[in-house]
Amino acid sequence: MEVFDSIPVDLETDEVLKSMGMRGGNQRIEEVVQELVEVARSVARPKAVYKVSYIDDKDGDTVTIDGVRFTGRVLRINLDRVGRVFPHIATCGTELEEIIIPSGDVMKSFCFDAIKTMVVESATTFLSKHIMEYYALDKMSRMSPGSLESWPIAQQKEFFSLFGDTEELIGVRLTESCIMVPLKSVSGIYFPTEISFESCQLCPRERCIGRRAPYDPELTRKYREATV
Repeated sequence: MEVFDSIPVDLETDEVLKSMGMRGGNQRIEEVVQELVEVARSVARPKAVYKVSYIDDKDGDTVTIDGVRFTGRVLRINLDRVGRVFPHIATCGTELEEIIIPSGDVMKSFCFDAIKTMVVESATTFLSKHIMEYYALDKMSRMSPGSLESWPIAQQKEFFSLFGDTEELIGVRLTESCIMVPLKSVSGIYFPTEISFESCQLCPRERCIGRRAPYDPELTRKYREATV
């Protein structure tokens, strides 16, 4: 298991505005974002933890990783020819969560939420690059508990058990309803693959600001009909 607690943060006002779809727009928003970016730069400490895990067993729609059993048809199919995986958790960090934005300031809350999203994305980018370079992987994809109906978010409990005390490691805890705190945290499994995969490809929800790939009904059909 390896922990990163000093991940570099590259925050630029223009990039934050671009992620919000507001580049070159409202001057007031630009000023707010600039102010928040300066605050975030001074305290942000995104963190990540990952481990190298091995698949013990595959049976039907289940896969057992380091003795922990997960049920998910798409996950099982994606790991069909995989023996080694990389479970991980990344977060924007508790430092940003401790910054209080007035509850009535909707615009500032919206802007700061975008900043925290970019910070956790910088952590996942750093982590994925490290894993690919260190383990000499040409390509890898990622799945997360709760990203698809076939791998429900309730399995976050099993997933977190792979790491032990995650709050001690990187400041992330799991609530009884399987929500991560800080909210701007991500969990999942990186796995080597020849063809890139995104859970978004199997999700038909049209309005999703986090969409990373278009919905692919043909790919959805293939997973539904695949034999495992």
